[in-house]
Amino acid sequence: MDKKNTVIGVLLIVAAVASYIAFPPVAPQPPPAPAIETAPTTHPIARNTSPASGPASSPHDATLTATTRSVAPAALTKLRNEFVEVSFTNAGGAIDSIKLLKHAAERGKDERYILNQFHAAPALSFVDFPGVDKDARYELVSSRSSEIVYRALIDNQLEVIRRYKLLGDGSGDPYQIRHETTFRNLGNQPLPLPRGAINIGTAAPVNAEDYGLYLNVGYWDGEDFDHIERSKLEGGGFFSSFGFGSKSDLPYLDRTSSIQWASVKNQFFASVLTPDEPGTGIRIARVKVYPQAPVEDHRAYGVTGITYFELKPLAAHASLTWGATYFAGPKEYTRLSNTENFKKDEDKAMQFGFFGWFAKLLITIMSKVHSWIGGDSLAWGWGWSIVITTLFLKIVFVPFTLAASRSSKRMAKLAPMMKELREKHKDSPQKAQEAMMRLYKEYKVNPLGGCIPVLITIPFFIGFFSMLQSTSELRFAAFLWAGDLSAPDTIARIMGFPLNIMPLLMGGTMIVQMRLTPTPTTDNMQATMFKIMPWIFTLFCYNFSCALALYSTVNGLFTIGQQVFINRLPDPELEKRVLVDPKIKNVTPKKKKK
Repeated sequence: MDKKNTVIGVLLIVAAVASYIAFPPVAPQPPPAPAIETAPTTHPIARNTSPASGPASSPHDATLTATTRSVAPAALTKLRNEFVEVSFTNAGGAIDSIKLLKHAAERGKDERYILNQFHAAPALSFVDFPGVDKDARYELVSSRSSEIVYRALIDNQLEVIRRYKLLGDGSGDPYQIRHETTFRNLGNQPLPLPRGAINIGTAAPVNAEDYGLYLNVGYWDGEDFDHIERSKLEGGGFFSSFGFGSKSDLPYLDRTSSIQWASVKNQFFASVLTPDEPGTGIRIARVKVYPQAPVEDHRAYGVTGITYFELKPLAAHASLTWGATYFAGPKEYTRLSNTENFKKDEDKAMQFGFFGWFAKLLITIMSKVHSWIGGDSLAWGWGWSIVITTLFLKIVFVPFTLAASRSSKRMAKLAPMMKELREKHKDSPQKAQEAMMRLYKEYKVNPLGGCIPVLITIPFFIGFFSMLQSTSELRFAAFLWAGDLSAPDTIARIMGFPLNIMPLLMGGTMIVQMRLTPTPTTDNMQATMFKIMPWIFTLFCYNFSCALALYSTVNGLFTIGQQVFINRLPDPELEKRVLVDPKIKNVTPKKKKK
């Protein structure tokens, strides 16, 4: 059984390393990204390329046509609060881009990050709706400090009013925008409307080194969260020759589902559309956001999403309003989980995965610690938050560790007896296993007792890893020599190979831990596996976020000090007890009568 477990463990490690090599979390240093020109205030995508008059075709067979399809350049109007500067465009009466005033585009520079800067269409613009989509030019009705209103008129039959309001100051999250579109039938006859389709926004790689591993469109149907990654639209690859996946790129993918909310996001930022009434479907499309980049360059592509909803026919002189709340900002769990501002589990957009509970606990504790120590004004605030959170968890688990240590020491004392049993029953593994189980019972030893700290640590480690994939708080957060906790702490390159210090420190602490910890096995194969695990783990985590290595290093240093203390404690004594064979009845002899 031990050898079988060893083989399984080795296979799991080999599979992990293989997946690391096949799907590296961070690509090696790429060639210089092609120069990309920033989209001007009036960009070609906002021009109308359709005929100036005549019917406009629509895949939804819309009954309305635009009598005038203006080709005038788009005009932008900006609204601003402390957190965002939103540029609205009269091209579709929608959102051209959102500048995040609290987040830099590049480390150490003043330029701010812009959501939807390079896009397939303005966010919240209508799709396949002639006369009111991105090709139409709306009239700017009013513009105030936090509200803007657009108007469009089609054939003197349909009036469309689009209203946007920045939230915050007690009325919602400052990254939220409240939107309402009102359709009004100006005629004397009922007026059917096409199926509604709204562009959620376009997500692009966060920088020149981002190969888009985290780009996806997600949605919540009220019970489950699902997402479609950009890679699912990319054809080719080795497995496509065997019928797995498409051999060529797909233009889009459609899903029919109840849409409580839908999101478009990259690694650190997200756009989340939460309609008042659930949508009926969603589409994800792969779009080239950097036209000048080579076709084969994955960094040139982003994703855009479209959510569908039904529009009821309008009676004569009747109107209807479609409303939604639109979030455009950083992926912060403490923000998205605020039930005062978000009502439909929008925090699931963080994609914490199977160990989400641990990830949520860690980010909550870490955020609390950050606020307690005054992290916003403290140098290396988020780094110290990770250190303090790690120490707090280690202190909480000290009783479990002490119990596991005693169990490991007892197991180590049983090692010679276990070796004798293996030799005695070397021709019958089943008998050897039964004999060892009896040995454990005789000496009151739990063979799994020494695994408790490892079993406790693994969920937290995976939760920490999944948290780091999405948490924007650590982006550009410095600590010691690391300039960005969300990226590898590369200090130099040797013949193109990155030199990352934190993973090496993590591996060093693991090696010391292994030498200090008693090995409860005499199997040479298992012992060898324990020795090479630190090296494999270091390789596995080498190009991950250095925050993960910082967590593991602090965890390892505490464990080393704890193990030194444990090793100085007196060894527990083995207490043997007499086992009664259940097959033999314990009958007390009757007393003779006098």
